[in-house]
Amino acid sequence: MSHEELQAAYDRLLLENERLKRIAEDAREKLDAAMDGTGLCIWQNHVSSGKLIIFNRRWGSMLGYQPKELSAHFDVWRDHLHPEDRERVLQAFFDHLAGKSPFYQVMHRMLAKDGKVTWVLDRGRVVERDEQGNPLRVMGTHIDITHEKEYEQQLARLAHRDPLTGLLNRTALQRQFPQAFEAICFIDLDDFKQVNDNLGHRAGDELLVSLSLRLKQCCDETVTLGRLGGDEFVLLLPWPSEDPRTSHLARQCINAIATPFELPNGEASVGLSMGIAAIRPQDDFSTALARADQAMYQVKRGGKRGFHIATPSGQPLLDQEQVNERGLHHQIIPH
Repeated sequence: MSHEELQAAYDRLLLENERLKRIAEDAREKLDAAMDGTGLCIWQNHVSSGKLIIFNRRWGSMLGYQPKELSAHFDVWRDHLHPEDRERVLQAFFDHLAGKSPFYQVMHRMLAKDGKVTWVLDRGRVVERDEQGNPLRVMGTHIDITHEKEYEQQLARLAHRDPLTGLLNRTALQRQFPQAFEAICFIDLDDFKQVNDNLGHRAGDELLVSLSLRLKQCCDETVTLGRLGGDEFVLLLPWPSEDPRTSHLARQCINAIATPFELPNGEASVGLSMGIAAIRPQDDFSTALARADQAMYQVKRGGKRGFHIATPSGQPLLDQEQVNERGLHHQIIPH
């Protein structure tokens, strides 16, 4: 073959190489465009060296790092796993490498440069092994699901939180019952209807929000506070109803709301009637609440603004109508 023919063949190879480069670059641009904003990262791990190849986005960008600030390596990825998830994630990864699972898949958290938590769904599988069956390359996807996880958590909070006050709702209280709680307090506000009638329902809502904050300030972290709806609230106590802390807390709550509430369209005053009952081993939430409700009505009949601690008579518990309880009615006289 003459020199001219070799040169022509070489030139054709150069042109073909440039064409293939353009095709590859075009494919990469289309992939980047398709993946843009999806949070999907395609990766390949060379097992022996630990080197990572990120095909469609720069490594570390999801974690708040600048390009080339963070090296693409297995050890770097491992170091950025959330400490509470690290053992579980690595176990799943190495189990797949050992052939114990057909693929690697785990949902976990990673820590960004600024300490922010990023949720990811990580999937992968071995795509190449040597003659002895040892894994050589693993390929997979890494999907940023932080927004989805935050939305899921928000829905969970809404499902278990009162939308007005942010306190636990009935569903959440039932889920937590009885755990280590030994007493239940049922709270019904006194004269709340007058607030709605005189100042309007918006003012009533604002009062409930402010009142919730005052009640929360009375409770330490061991006490669970929730709102059933309307002007009804519940406290779950981790100590017995006859414990001195019970009456002390009740007086704190009553005194906390004794100060009038300053609302945009006027001042409002409400009282508090609280019924307190012991939680028995056989109780469900509704049964214990019903006894606390009965105790609360002792306060209503006695003039409101106080608390009543119901004490079992010792007779067997047959049904709600046959529950015979006695108690001491504590009425708080406003100054």
